[in-house]
Amino acid sequence: MNIEGRKMLVAGAGVSGKNACRLLLANGARVILYDGNASLDGEALRQELGSPQRLTVALGELRPELLEGVEHCVISPGIPLDSPLAQQLQQKGIPVWSEVELAYRAARGRLAAITGTNGKTTTTALTGKICADYQPSVFVVGNIGNAYTREALKTTPESITVAEVSSFQLETIDTFHPQVSAILNITPDHLNRHKTMGNYARVKERIAENQGPEDVCVLNYEDHRLRDFARKAKPRVLFFSSRQELPEGAWLDGEELFLRLDGKTERICGIHEMNLLGVHNYENVMAAVLVGVSLGIPLASIRKSIGEFQAVEHRIEFVEEKNGVAYYNDSKGTNTDAAIQAIRAMVRPTILIGGGYDKGAEYDQWIQEALPHTRHLILLGVTAEKIGKTAEKYGIPKISYVKSMEEAVRLAAESAEPGDAVLLSPACASWDMFPNYEVRGKIFKELVRAL
Repeated sequence: MNIEGRKMLVAGAGVSGKNACRLLLANGARVILYDGNASLDGEALRQELGSPQRLTVALGELRPELLEGVEHCVISPGIPLDSPLAQQLQQKGIPVWSEVELAYRAARGRLAAITGTNGKTTTTALTGKICADYQPSVFVVGNIGNAYTREALKTTPESITVAEVSSFQLETIDTFHPQVSAILNITPDHLNRHKTMGNYARVKERIAENQGPEDVCVLNYEDHRLRDFARKAKPRVLFFSSRQELPEGAWLDGEELFLRLDGKTERICGIHEMNLLGVHNYENVMAAVLVGVSLGIPLASIRKSIGEFQAVEHRIEFVEEKNGVAYYNDSKGTNTDAAIQAIRAMVRPTILIGGGYDKGAEYDQWIQEALPHTRHLILLGVTAEKIGKTAEKYGIPKISYVKSMEEAVRLAAESAEPGDAVLLSPACASWDMFPNYEVRGKIFKELVRAL
């Protein structure tokens, strides 16, 4: 990537933006770091990022003269493409890259990229372990919490990078080209940003846009959108299924996972040989297996990695048992489909804590799935009333409204009986009350442990 001396704009001074700045500065670019939050400390940002002679920090209003000579903008995934800033860039004819596009251009070695509405983090983490257990130079990056730009310059021709990629990041790729891609599922989410399911699906499908016949795309056979996408996809498609045997790919048969490639059928493992709960997790495992074998990793090594893998924090994570009540943290259940998977995994009568930031979702299907399991629904956040009205329509036995997570945990503990489960699975983002789902989940766990 030859950008020495070029003028580049980075929009957004969050984690991905700062790491994008570091990568650009390390490659000799002249960088403007812009953030609309005028209350940020510009001098502190300059000190943190170094290279003061090639770095300009602009906060609040972006003056038009700063854009003169800018060749590209690396945009934060949190900035919508219909925002005034994005429109300003478009009017100036300045190409916009995502942070993963910039990192891809700087990185070396092979790339496996994973997206989907749900299961991305678990599948990425497991795929990363599968790769790292077999070879020394592996980087796990992206939406999982480790910026791709932070690691790109450390990669070598022998490296494997495993990236969790969101729809927000895929909106602004250009040359991004994984050797192996995976789309785990596409269900309603982020419609306040993408407007329609068709737009959302098309953005997710961009992960395979630059792939060719020599590459592999792993897809969920039980997702009809993805089955349709497979017919037009350029790379070789490998399916996984939780419902039926496949002529090629991976599938769940009762309590066993199987793999069939090039006419050879092998048992992967049994569901009791892994530390993961629920059909959605068995799908995640099958996807990781298909990515791993597509990267040339032997099934025997993959099988061992699966047996050692522990559940990702905040995703149906067992916290503790108190007075015969099991507490589960599913703070990463930030949409209804993820929350449905969590409630399906519960084998006890459940006190369900939900609600949060409104992404424009409807809650009927989630509540219908929750009905047989849930004897008390505790709601908080902006969506509490909206969810509550849906729950009343379907006859959830008991509904309570609270103002804080502290109140929610206390009420759940008072309501629960020995043999019950308390599940935090909000079906909503966290941004109305918490900086992110991780903070929400950690606070929940702290409160449970303090009971």
